[in-house]
Amino acid sequence: MSILDKLVAAVTPPESDEARREAREKARSAARDGDWLDTILQHHEMIESAFAEVRASTDAAARNAAHRRLALLLTGHSIAEEAVIYPALARADEKGHSTKAYTEQAAAKAQLGLLGNLAPMSQEYLDKLEHIRGAVLHHVYEEEGEWFLDLCQRLDASEQRLLGERYREEFERYMGDDAPEAQGRQAQPRFAPGSKLGLGGDATTPG
Repeated sequence: MSILDKLVAAVTPPESDEARREAREKARSAARDGDWLDTILQHHEMIESAFAEVRASTDAAARNAAHRRLALLLTGHSIAEEAVIYPALARADEKGHSTKAYTEQAAAKAQLGLLGNLAPMSQEYLDKLEHIRGAVLHHVYEEEGEWFLDLCQRLDASEQRLLGERYREEFERYMGDDAPEAQGRQAQPRFAPGSKLGLGGDATTPG
């Protein structure tokens, strides 16, 4: 882990696992099946699983493939939020949260790109991966525990519906054939052979 990484980690106290679970339960209670918040919560869970897959990989080829899948998923999710959700936050008099959200996601994507330059089986790689994961989990905690709950309360039914449609459209536009079938809470990404998420894919890391 670089000195800069350590400094950033030091000034961002991590929440407890219990606090994160409570935030997610609050968000689940506010979400409705298939709405924008429900879809985002599914994507958050998929991103968390993707981080675990990278860490659990036992050889360089598998870790590089898992890294590409994580990068693609995190970038697609980020693009959709930045195009649809964060502007909605700003319009709802939450410009401070919107600005912070943009900044945090830009940093996470940049760091994930830099991670791809490290030897995949090195301790330096694992240390940086864990730092990025912690930053992403903190960002998710902010969204689920406060920002998105506030947004839900400020939008009427038609605005909520439009937000969900536009979020999914942006996400699927980036992901293409690799977009998950977002039906129910158990939706999983479809890693088709030769696709950007497949082991032979050539997905670029975000930056």
